[in-house]
Amino acid sequence: MAQTVLVLNFLVLTSFMLTLLSLTQLVLYIALLALIGQGLLHVLAGVGRDNNVFYRVLQLVGSPVTRALRRLAPRAFSDAQVAWLSFVLLLALYVAVTVARADLCIAGGLLGQAGCR
Repeated sequence: MAQTVLVLNFLVLTSFMLTLLSLTQLVLYIALLALIGQGLLHVLAGVGRDNNVFYRVLQLVGSPVTRALRRLAPRAFSDAQVAWLSFVLLLALYVAVTVARADLCIAGGLLGQAGCR
């Protein structure tokens, strides 16, 4: 009886952690794609990028990370450097969450399950 409860608690906790890691991965992925799109439009649109609606939307999606790093970074960093730093930080976090999610799937024996495919 006690062993069944422990196994059930482990499965519930593993499922919760898997869901949390999946949501975190999704948020990081969206922010990464927004920064990539913003960078591409920065190159393609040139000077008129501030009037481009799509550039403004991508800027809005990526701005929470960029603004937070702008506050934390020294004033010597330019806005372009902060944007690159935001991209590198998001990419590193995305890789870390992906590795943690894969480790959870392997350690929990959940390979082939819905969240571990």
